[in-house]
Amino acid sequence: MTLVLKLAIRLVVVTTILLLVFFIGRWIFSNNNKPPEPIITHNAILQSITAMGKLELVKYQFKDVVEYQKEQTKYSVLNKLLPKAKAVLIVSGEAIGCIDLTKITIDDIVTNQDTMIINLPAPELCLYKIDHQKSKVYDVRSGYFVEEGKMVSEAYAAAEIQLQKMAMEMGILDQTNANAIKILTPILEKIAAKKISLKQHK
Repeated sequence: MTLVLKLAIRLVVVTTILLLVFFIGRWIFSNNNKPPEPIITHNAILQSITAMGKLELVKYQFKDVVEYQKEQTKYSVLNKLLPKAKAVLIVSGEAIGCIDLTKITIDDIVTNQDTMIINLPAPELCLYKIDHQKSKVYDVRSGYFVEEGKMVSEAYAAAEIQLQKMAMEMGILDQTNANAIKILTPILEKIAAKKISLKQHK
């Protein structure tokens, strides 16, 4: 076998191997081969199903500066010697008045020839809460015997109770009743094709 023939055979073998490696590599690293999907296991449990029938009719939004103070210990003699623990918060919150339409029964609806009388459920303060994203702690002086985090939590809890009281004092339930009549009357008259009279609970 001549030297030229040997070189030609070697060249063919090497070329074949290189082409094989090229095509195998291209197949392995091609875009069509997606990485394996992660395995995700869920263990969700349905705890309850609640029928939502509360019609929100008014929202009050509040901004308040709350100063919360408390004694540092349970000993009155020691408390006289120590300054009070104090937290000052700038609080944003909201209160929502609603009526629960699921409480209306057939007995609450009276119909005559041209009028329908509906006895509405009593208005409720269905939600009051602090918006923690818009609220902030302005100052905290927890003292020696009061944990700062606990102090701030207590201050927010007190602010939320005060928010509820302010909403009630400002007449949110009366406003809920007024809005119920204003909003529901034209809707129900269009549906029933007769005059609607909504009675209010106090």
